[in-house]
Amino acid sequence: MMLMGGRGREAKIHYMDATFRVLSNGDHVRCAVTGVEIPLEQLRYWSVARQEAYVDAAASLAAEQRGSSF
Repeated sequence: MMLMGGRGREAKIHYMDATFRVLSNGDHVRCAVTGVEIPLEQLRYWSVARQEAYVDAAASLAAEQRGSSF
């Protein structure tokens, strides 16, 4: 199932607590840590504060550790 169409294009997303809103149609986003494409149907990890998506919990943790070192 596609969320909002846009086959083959990267979606623009606004990440919120427990949900996200598609701002620009697409079928995937990129992990901010690894660059891996994440199909919207499989998107489970993101940061509201940084407005970034992550492919998995390990990438989310890496981003959190990177962000707290400034």
